[in-house]
Amino acid sequence: MKKILLASALAIAAIAVYAFMVPNANAAATTTATANDEITWLSWDEAIQQADKKPKKIFVDLYTDWCGWCKKMDATTFKDPAVVQYINAHFYAVKFDAEQKEAVQYRDHTFQFINAGRRGVHELAYSLLDGRLGYPSYVYLDENQDRITISPGFKTADNFIKELQWIGGGHYQQQTLDDFIKKAK
Repeated sequence: MKKILLASALAIAAIAVYAFMVPNANAAATTTATANDEITWLSWDEAIQQADKKPKKIFVDLYTDWCGWCKKMDATTFKDPAVVQYINAHFYAVKFDAEQKEAVQYRDHTFQFINAGRRGVHELAYSLLDGRLGYPSYVYLDENQDRITISPGFKTADNFIKELQWIGGGHYQQQTLDDFIKKAK
């Protein structure tokens, strides 16, 4: 009786494994559909090179590996379809580790990691944030790579999309974010 039960269990397990291994006829379509469901993150150098060729605003996500709110942004807000679509359409998006060790050459200056304090900081992150090191923080640069604003902290997708529209649509030149949000309601 034990042999029959064991054989039955093995047969059921084999069928279950096979069922999950059979290729889905829609797998190619699913892969293609989800390829645009993520923000197209670039390195700093890639974004600058692309912006030099075809000017566009730059969105910089300054994060650290230990930052819990940064991870929450990655898992929620940066996965929201409206946020993904808007960032990909209106910005070159850069994900920049504020504690990265690799040097960055930009505008005739080499920005390097400074091993100071508790964990150290990259000079470019320090410069972009005016020394106010809190994570996550976002920096928006205009088409000339001049800073528009710094936006610190975790944001839900609903609030973040309004901020993106305020910057991406150029509304920051005429009104505050609060005024923009009030008019949008």
